[in-house]
Amino acid sequence: MAPYDVKRAQKELYAPRNTRWALVDVPEQQFVAVDGAGDPNTAPAYAEAVGALYAVAYTLKFAAKATEGGDFVVAPLEGLWWSDRLDAFTRRDKDAWQWTLLISMPSWITEDRVEEARQSALAKKKLPVISRLRHLTLHEGLSAQVLHIGSYDDETPVMEELHGTYLADHGLRATARHHEVYLGDPRRTAPEKLRTVLRQPVERVDG
Repeated sequence: MAPYDVKRAQKELYAPRNTRWALVDVPEQQFVAVDGAGDPNTAPAYAEAVGALYAVAYTLKFAAKATEGGDFVVAPLEGLWWSDRLDAFTRRDKDAWQWTLLISMPSWITEDRVEEARQSALAKKKLPVISRLRHLTLHEGLSAQVLHIGSYDDETPVMEELHGTYLADHGLRATARHHEVYLGDPRRTAPEKLRTVLRQPVERVDG
């Protein structure tokens, strides 16, 4: 049996083709997650959080591989983003950003398994941020989603379209944190070729 791969199992969410906003229904998902704040380009906490997430994700993968039918492909990095200041994103004031970094997990990766992997990775890596990792369940449901191709810094017009026209035109309002799925590696991919899924949970406005 081939390892579980969320990019294949959830193509609508991890391999979308639409480059204009469209609605999707996001099912309940399991993640390993870690919270932080600051500029993702310069804050040491961000790089440390990414390293911690992958350390635990691969620990979980290797443990699951020993179980028949339990192996999985480590999923792309994802992030939930928000700020106490409404203009922090349009102004690209990255120092004011807060985030929860995520890696999707198969449904059979339980909270207990995450805790075991966290302890094992912490013992090997000695990276303190690993102690803050947690199991997280998200059910975003109805969401507006688009595939953005290009630099992360070029997302602003796309987000302005969402909040300036798309939501109102479709009788929707935002309900939860902005969600991004990073399908490219910025260390190996030219900025103009980066592929990022932008997602915003929404609800229909009555009347």
